[in-house]
Amino acid sequence: MGFATCFSCKMMKMLWNAGVSFSFSLSATLCLLNWTAALDIPLEALGHTNIEQLPTITEQSPTSQVAFPFDEKFPIKCEAKGNPHPEFKWTKDGQPFDPSNDPRVTMVENSGTFIIGNSGNISEFQGVYRCSATNKLGTAISEEIEIIIPTIPKFPKEKNPPITVEEGNAVVLQCNPPKGIPPLKIHWMTISLQHIDQDERVSVGLNGDLYFSNVLEKDSRRDYCCFAAFPRIRTIVQKTPMTLIVNRIQSFNDTESSVTSGANSILQRRPKLLTPSGGHSTINIVKGNVLQLECIAEGLPTPKIEWTRLDGELPKRAAFPNQGKLLKISEVTEAENGLYQCNAANALGKVLHNFQVTVEEPPRWLSKPESMIYTIGADVTLDCKAAGKPEPTIQWKVNGVPLRNVPVSIDNQIVRRNVKKTDSAVYQCEASNKHGTILASANILVMNLPPMLLTDNNLEYAAVEGKDVLLDCKVFGSPHPVVEWDREDSASPVQGPKYFIYENGSLNIKNTIKEDSGLYTCLTGNTEGKAAITAILDIRDATQIVEPPENIKVLRGSTAQFTCGAKYDSASANDFQVSWNKDNEEITFIHTDNSRFYVEDGVLQIINVSSEDQGNYTCVASTALDQAQETAALIVLDVPDPPEDLKLSEPKNTSVRLNWTPGNSHNKPITEFIVEYEESRWKPGDWHELVRVAGNHTSALLKLHGHVDYQFRVSAVNEIGRSQPSDPSDRYKTLPRAPENNPGGIVMEGNLPNEIHIKWEPLKPIEQNGPGLEYKVSWRRKGVEDNWNEEIVKRHSFFIRNTPTFEPYEIQIQAINHLGFGPEPKVVTGFSGEDFPESAPQNVAVEIMNSTVIKVNWLRVPQENIRGHLGGYRVHWWKVRSLLEEKRGHSEKHSLTFPGDRNHGMVPGLKPFSEYSLIVMAFNGRGNGPASAPFTFKTPEGVPEHPALLRVASFNKDSITLLWVPPLEQNGILTGHMLQYQLINDTEELGNLHNITISDLTVTRWKVGGLEASSKYKFYMSACTRVGCGKPITEEGITTMEGGHTPDLSIPTTTLSPVANVSLSSIEPALLNISSSVSDTKANISWITGMAQKESEFYIAYMNNRKGNWKISEAVNISQNFHIIEGLDPGSEYTIRLMTKNWVDNTSIFEDVVETRGKAYAGIYDGISTQGWFIGVMCAVALLTLIMLIACFVQRNKGGKYSVKEKEDLHPDLESQGINEDTFCEYSDNDEKPLKGSLESLDGEMKAAESGDSLAGYADEEHDQFNEDGSFIGEYAAHRNKGPVGVNGNSKGLHPVTA
Repeated sequence: MGFATCFSCKMMKMLWNAGVSFSFSLSATLCLLNWTAALDIPLEALGHTNIEQLPTITEQSPTSQVAFPFDEKFPIKCEAKGNPHPEFKWTKDGQPFDPSNDPRVTMVENSGTFIIGNSGNISEFQGVYRCSATNKLGTAISEEIEIIIPTIPKFPKEKNPPITVEEGNAVVLQCNPPKGIPPLKIHWMTISLQHIDQDERVSVGLNGDLYFSNVLEKDSRRDYCCFAAFPRIRTIVQKTPMTLIVNRIQSFNDTESSVTSGANSILQRRPKLLTPSGGHSTINIVKGNVLQLECIAEGLPTPKIEWTRLDGELPKRAAFPNQGKLLKISEVTEAENGLYQCNAANALGKVLHNFQVTVEEPPRWLSKPESMIYTIGADVTLDCKAAGKPEPTIQWKVNGVPLRNVPVSIDNQIVRRNVKKTDSAVYQCEASNKHGTILASANILVMNLPPMLLTDNNLEYAAVEGKDVLLDCKVFGSPHPVVEWDREDSASPVQGPKYFIYENGSLNIKNTIKEDSGLYTCLTGNTEGKAAITAILDIRDATQIVEPPENIKVLRGSTAQFTCGAKYDSASANDFQVSWNKDNEEITFIHTDNSRFYVEDGVLQIINVSSEDQGNYTCVASTALDQAQETAALIVLDVPDPPEDLKLSEPKNTSVRLNWTPGNSHNKPITEFIVEYEESRWKPGDWHELVRVAGNHTSALLKLHGHVDYQFRVSAVNEIGRSQPSDPSDRYKTLPRAPENNPGGIVMEGNLPNEIHIKWEPLKPIEQNGPGLEYKVSWRRKGVEDNWNEEIVKRHSFFIRNTPTFEPYEIQIQAINHLGFGPEPKVVTGFSGEDFPESAPQNVAVEIMNSTVIKVNWLRVPQENIRGHLGGYRVHWWKVRSLLEEKRGHSEKHSLTFPGDRNHGMVPGLKPFSEYSLIVMAFNGRGNGPASAPFTFKTPEGVPEHPALLRVASFNKDSITLLWVPPLEQNGILTGHMLQYQLINDTEELGNLHNITISDLTVTRWKVGGLEASSKYKFYMSACTRVGCGKPITEEGITTMEGGHTPDLSIPTTTLSPVANVSLSSIEPALLNISSSVSDTKANISWITGMAQKESEFYIAYMNNRKGNWKISEAVNISQNFHIIEGLDPGSEYTIRLMTKNWVDNTSIFEDVVETRGKAYAGIYDGISTQGWFIGVMCAVALLTLIMLIACFVQRNKGGKYSVKEKEDLHPDLESQGINEDTFCEYSDNDEKPLKGSLESLDGEMKAAESGDSLAGYADEEHDQFNEDGSFIGEYAAHRNKGPVGVNGNSKGLHPVTA
């Protein structure tokens, strides 16, 4: 701004220094322009200097004003402006009038307005007023103001004699309403304010009279009243009632051509006009008013009126009210000038009347004088032309006085030459004809003024590149100043098509570019002086939307998002903004809890979109200079609106057509309509689907059941979903009829060998078609009996008794009601009851597939021995012993079911290196048949499981000592262990894998040397048999740094779980005086509880030193001070260890080697069995045991669980053993599973119990599947004893087990 100010000063100085040449060129120019330097005075100029102004009327009352009697006061307005402020005077009816002299008048200060108070009698204020406003320069006058003081209109008091007329003649009841303020409305009513009926025969004319084209006897009455209403003065006046007496003429009939009977009969007559009179009328109408031409005719029959225009066509806006007796044209123009004709006709003739219509017009201006400022010595020309019909007369006035001594041309033009300052005046031109007067005033001010720049200096302008810009230089002066514009970097004024200087001095620059930025100077001057101002122009980059919003489709209820990225000039950063419009209306963002529209960083987000949100969204990026906008459409997808207008058609007793109108599909086409029904008899209020039709249909022929009162509704479906249902249709009731359907779902069951139980699905209530539903059951032996046995029942089941075993029968079920039988039923074939198979499969053999899977083969049972539908074969097997042991024992049983007629099956899940026995039996729907003879087989040796435990016992800088426990399941004869290890420091690369083979089975501890200091190693330990090595168990260990030392973490005796980085000095004793004692099959561990570590958990581990399998008990109760180990082998040596969980990670705190008593010890007690007391005790124990078994059996029958095999043996009936032909193999495992919870390992981790039985991966040899139909399905049952479970091989800890 400082630079601009300095530049402005320089330019002003240059301007003044060049005054001589500028003045010369300006003077020469003004000599050419001196003819008419006529200017308006801008409002801004009045603030620069005190310019005298002629008076001007700014406000006045209407030219016609009614003073209503209910108004409290009547203002008559006259306001004017001028400098000096004008004085006001009034005239009334052409004579001077001073309203201030009347005490009823209140004057408004500094105004010509006065207010007349309504004191009751103000009639003397009625007249024509005119206001004048005068100052030293001249006088302005207002238009004439007519003040009307209305009087209350009244009908004259009169007595109206009765009017007597013979029936059929015409009569006119005259109203003659009083004069009053228009508009006037006439109403003909009775004394009880009932309107007189009007029709072609009776009507009210424009003058208010009541016309009867011909009277009837019913027209006689004594209270015809004319009411005149004046709405503007809120007045209604009533004329004295009139009496009309109609004398009846015998046999008068309006429809006959003549009346021939009776002495007073009259002939019908031709039409005759009641109004207007004569055959021609001249009508003058003012342009813009309503033209009303009226013809009312009398005659018998009643004439009809028709209108035509003789010199053209009637306008389309022509109307024919009052039964065609009136031609009405609103807002008439010159086009309605012409000749019109009415034609009144009946059967006897017609009558015509012509109307010559002339449209006249009040005065209107063609040209009128304009207020101007003229320079001294100029010529003044004032034009005044007006049009109207009749042609208006023109009168000129100066300062309100008729013009004299000034010639007026023929075309009413005034010319004043070489005017002086004293010629300033107000010129008035008044145009008048009979329809009104108009007044035009022109303030002619003669004066000279130097240029006055009305625009501020050093204004800053900004424009967008490519747009036009306007630099203001508003100047006022007399004579009119000359203006030119210069640029800072140009030696000559701006010129060319790019620039345009307006008459007021402003500069318009078109199609701007960046180079147009800079400083501009406006230079102006006239004969009275000169002036200049400077403007600063900055051209900026246009605003652009570079990332416009895109059209989107969203589901109703979801969120819609429009993105809008814009680029704008950095100079417009403060006023840049982004707004959004929806359908061209700006979106107002009000952030409340219910707000759904949000904007952030130009992104519009609409939450929970509804159907009303669909439309066009416009992003408007704007600055103070320009804006850019882009529009995208939001399409809201939704389920359709429910169908509407449900209607029934084509009614029949068995069908009806339902029609509907689809609702809005919400931008996804309707794919189908769902028709539902509700009935009032069986399930009133419940709706059921009846039919679906394509989305392009709007009706459906509905098939109906009998004896139902229906109601229907329709839902529409599109890709989005299903609409709400429509409103229900009307109810439709069908008559009852015989059933149309028979029952389905017929099932024949033989629960006993000598009967058939038939069941079927009953008809739905709506399918019954009438009252009294029953079923006719028909049956006969297939191929044996020709005649049907029949029985009618109401229920939907039936027993046929005393049938032979498993013989085919034919069955029919037919529906019946009181109106007849259903259709002929279909024949269904079934069999009578089954019995158990009679024989067992023969030639059972086993084919060893691998160490855990065998294939069982057998010979099929002959069909005649099945005695029913063959369900398949069942294989039961059980483990006799492990081949590592000599001892045989009863083991859990397992079973598999193989459906269908087959002779082999695959049995998986066997233990390697074991001896098994199995049996095979056939079964049918009744149950299992006899079993085959037991078949014994042995499984081959397999690989062992992983070792039960692997731990780091100690470590130092170059070695780690490992401790392990052999596997729980050896699956063969162990040949040794395989130890592998590798370096696994925190890198992606692993070290080389080293192998160590340990053949000595007595070794359970190994020191691995030659390791790197401060390094991490991973160890893999697996057990091996002659078949190979099993899966490894892993453990990780870390060597110490150079010079570091770590004590041996194991105690002198062998431990199960060594501990790292903890010394034994931290262990406090929890149990004292630990000791052990044994019997032949038991061992007792006893102790005294110490004071510390009372919350510790203890476990007892023991191992048969000959077999080498470690087992661990459940957590022992240390407060009991003892624990008994049961199930030991007599005469065997055991290693027993007592371990704690909390003390240094499972380190044993007690170890002992004990030997159970052998059978030799039993002889010491042989003699006791012969003692009487001992026999009595044993009998009592046996009795108690029997009682407990009975109690358990009863409890189990009430809800206890028992194996499938036991259930089959106890209840070999059809329902408990039934399997249909489609049943697949069932695989059941009745071994006692590990607890569904989890057992807590010794190191505190929880391990989920899992079943070790898995059938995956086993298949028949022929098809690589478990059965011939492509799936392995079986029943796998087992029985296990509760107790501690075996170690599962997890390296984190040991689970409790039992011997």
